[in-house]
Amino acid sequence: MSVSEKVAYLRGLMEGLDIDDDKKEGKMFAAIIDALDEIASELSDFEEDLEDVQDYIEEIDEDLGDVEEFVYDCCDDDCDCCDDDDCDCCCDDDCIEVTCPACEEDVCIGFDEIDDNGEVECPCCGAVLEFEIEEEAEETEE
Repeated sequence: MSVSEKVAYLRGLMEGLDIDDDKKEGKMFAAIIDALDEIASELSDFEEDLEDVQDYIEEIDEDLGDVEEFVYDCCDDDCDCCDDDDCDCCCDDDCIEVTCPACEEDVCIGFDEIDDNGEVECPCCGAVLEFEIEEEAEETEE
């Protein structure tokens, strides 16, 4: 039973008991029921507004998901290779995106993460990935 229905029940109960609106007690009961009726009406308005806000928040959440997917496109939802909070690899020129041969996940590896032997662990599965490091040849003038 909704609040409005309960207030209507109380109003009907008061009328059924033949409470005289001209007496002090009757005036008080009538005023209480009127106040409850206004509260129920405002509560109903708030519930409608809340539903609108919830719908709007869901739309914003979907739009934000699209933006996150665009910005953090290197992060696969099924892969825990990096947290969304600290994943800046998509905007960093000092990294490469590779597919791990062991788990077949696309991961972003920063150049500073690769050790001197050209090896780094896959952030998803821990497999060792090997890279060939080419050093720039220094030109000497003769």
